[in-house]
Amino acid sequence: MMSDGGWTRTVCPYCGVGCGVLARPDAGGHVEIKGDPDHPANFGRLCSKGAALGETMSLDDRLLTPSIGGQSVSWETALDKVAMSFRSTIERHAPDSVALYVSGQILSEDYYVANKLMKGFIGTANIDTNSRLCMASSVAGHKRAFGSDTVPGTYQDLELADLVILVGSNLAWCHPVLYQRLVAARKARGTKVVVIDPRATATCEIADLHLPIAPGADVALFNGLLAYLASAGAVNQDYVERFTSGLGAALKSSADLSLEETASICGLRRADILAFYELFAATEKSVTVYSQGVNQSSAGTDKVNAIINCHLLTGRIGRPGMGPFSVTGQPNAMGGREVGGLANMLAAHMELGNAEHRRIVQEFWGAPRIAKAAGLKAVDLFDAVASGRIKALWIMATNPVDSLPEADRVRKAIQSCPFVVVSDVTRDTDTTALADVLLPAAAWGEKDGTVTNSERRISRQRAFIERPGEAKPDWWQICEVAKRLGYADAFAYESPHEIFIEYAALTGAGNDGSRDLDLSGLADITGEGYRKLEPIQWPAGHDSAPTDSRFFAEGGFYTSDRRARFVETPFRAPASSVSATYPLILNTGRIRDQWHTMTRTGKSARLMSHMSEPFLEIHPDDANTLGLAPASLCEVESRHGKALLRVSISPDQRRGSVFAPIHWTDQYTGQARIDALIASNTDPVSGQPESKFTPVAVRPFRASWYAFALCLHSPVVPPGASYYAKAPAKIGQRFELAGIETPADWDDFASMLLGVTRQRAEETLTYRDVRSGAFRFALLREGRLVGALFVGTAPLSVSRSWVADQLGQSIDSGDRLRLLAGRPGADVPDKGRIVCACYEVGAKEIAEAILKHGCETADAVGACVKAGTNCGSCRSEIAGMIELSRISQAS
Repeated sequence: MMSDGGWTRTVCPYCGVGCGVLARPDAGGHVEIKGDPDHPANFGRLCSKGAALGETMSLDDRLLTPSIGGQSVSWETALDKVAMSFRSTIERHAPDSVALYVSGQILSEDYYVANKLMKGFIGTANIDTNSRLCMASSVAGHKRAFGSDTVPGTYQDLELADLVILVGSNLAWCHPVLYQRLVAARKARGTKVVVIDPRATATCEIADLHLPIAPGADVALFNGLLAYLASAGAVNQDYVERFTSGLGAALKSSADLSLEETASICGLRRADILAFYELFAATEKSVTVYSQGVNQSSAGTDKVNAIINCHLLTGRIGRPGMGPFSVTGQPNAMGGREVGGLANMLAAHMELGNAEHRRIVQEFWGAPRIAKAAGLKAVDLFDAVASGRIKALWIMATNPVDSLPEADRVRKAIQSCPFVVVSDVTRDTDTTALADVLLPAAAWGEKDGTVTNSERRISRQRAFIERPGEAKPDWWQICEVAKRLGYADAFAYESPHEIFIEYAALTGAGNDGSRDLDLSGLADITGEGYRKLEPIQWPAGHDSAPTDSRFFAEGGFYTSDRRARFVETPFRAPASSVSATYPLILNTGRIRDQWHTMTRTGKSARLMSHMSEPFLEIHPDDANTLGLAPASLCEVESRHGKALLRVSISPDQRRGSVFAPIHWTDQYTGQARIDALIASNTDPVSGQPESKFTPVAVRPFRASWYAFALCLHSPVVPPGASYYAKAPAKIGQRFELAGIETPADWDDFASMLLGVTRQRAEETLTYRDVRSGAFRFALLREGRLVGALFVGTAPLSVSRSWVADQLGQSIDSGDRLRLLAGRPGADVPDKGRIVCACYEVGAKEIAEAILKHGCETADAVGACVKAGTNCGSCRSEIAGMIELSRISQAS
């Protein structure tokens, strides 16, 4: 849908907040991006990633044609190959020998037809999604308590609450726009905020109380809260008696631990736990927001239910400013849940294990068969690939070689699979490298459909540029294969609109109020109505007016007796335990400016400027014990794999625990696929992996040299570099390197790395100090810098942002010494390391605002240099710089 001035209203493809975006391409092939002020999720706000979307739409790494065995072929040939291989595999080995692994990156229409093909026509439920890795425990917890996967509240509840508890959720970095809504509410009405997280994350900037809980102890903490609420008389007796069951057993289970035992398990002070319990008991308008820190656990479902138990006991659910709230990690994780994208579900929130639901779906689809049992969940699915039970696999819009636990084992499993199809946007990923058939998919900006955000709000993702090459939508690819399998009539869709209205109609089939998900009021929407569809929250049945809605204030749960279930959640420790061999606990997660495996965000120099390398965050005491120096390198090892990471020493990290980001792949670094270290322990109910608790050993990497390099083209890493990490500069590439063996000739090393061709127009500048081990090399062509290399025996303190800005620039004789020094003169501005990615404000600019202009708050710094005034994700870092300045001045 076009708005004034040629802008297209669409929705962001990153996290589950579901922000509205306005996009406008220009004649030069660039895309202008801004927030949609009318979208109810963000009201015009965007985070650093969303604001940089226009910088990530280059075609240089796009998959543009189908290929078989690495050779380009026509769509007809590729689709025939996929269909023939699936058909022959099914005929020889039965339907359960094939599988689809899909993604929260695809649209609901894509998800719907994939689910329909597998469960209703092929007849297997072996279709699962990477959303299994981020929110399956929440789904399972909802279903156990509510009888359905229902998120009860809305984003507005964060603004109406008097108390917001953030559990395992670094909202400031992972859901920045929601964080800004909470920050504004806190400023306007004094909302109290409690953060429960082993690390002192950026979100703690607004915390009235931070509980640095021991990893995996959340169930103990919330069981203790349940027992405290009961003993303190903070029970909504009327709500419990009218709308719930099972309280007695849940209370008995929660009372097994004394407050002292709870404090010991949680690694918290008794006084701090009591302060939290008292605050919760005294504050009716309470919202508990939770995310991956809760879900990604071998006890994830119990953690969810322990939280929900406390809200049911107090009746704090479904009313403004109250309720448990799961925030999802992907743009369409919720939509995938709705259309049956998980292996244990049917479309429209119907159950595979329910015979009546199977009948409704099979009759509605006119399907020849229906899957009768749950399929394989993600980890089990790839185990089945490894064992040979799955013989044909279609991977769509995800990168399991990097994102699944025991990732090296997953890579070997896919390599051994007889037939692998990968549909993707990006040509070269660690997963596409293993495909027999590659299918080029339409990317964000090129495809049409719908997504559902974390508050059940459906938004239209709209195309605003033409598809390049031979790229095709995912739904089209699935339907074309379905036709070749003999199901043409059931998959004869001409557009996403036709798929959407069929799905909407299915939500109303046999639904007399017995199911939460109802979009039947949209089943008759015209093509023009679909084109113009405004963001709408479900339910949206024939009898429900479109409005912001909540569930369960007056009961109405979707269990057999319409009562919510209190669930017993006895505490149990994580599946693995530390030992003398692996004494530290590895926690993994996202960082502020990156997304999944960086196939999109890794293209933006601005987004890579804040943290351009994979790193391990570790407490100073642990670093000192292990002999780790700041910015040095370390080896991290578990029972399943190894990684080589930059050391980041921070008092914000809990002693005995370390943190590493999930994003880096073999496309960006040599050995930092962090999920290769993660054990494949899963929650027994949800099947979600335990990504937040892996015992590891950490040791120094004894590099004899460190280097920083820049080049206009993509450099070739010479032999001898044990470590490398690359990132885009504004033009060209930047590299960090290190090694154990010192190259015999640094000039040869530099020439290979930077592509010296000894042309007449080339000029090299060299500096070396044999005693210190320093070496500097710059390559000029026709007076312009095309490459540079800086080498030392310790981590380099080169001004990276300034040197990167010199790439492609004319270097006059007066600047050549500065260039080799890697630092500008005193008269030349140097931003320093980028802190605010939204406005590209560096640490030195912020320091100047603090020291020279007297800025004493993050707001004052923002007013001076704009840092922190957009998504706000850098505000905690700015606050930390201000505090360090105060300490320095006081000492």
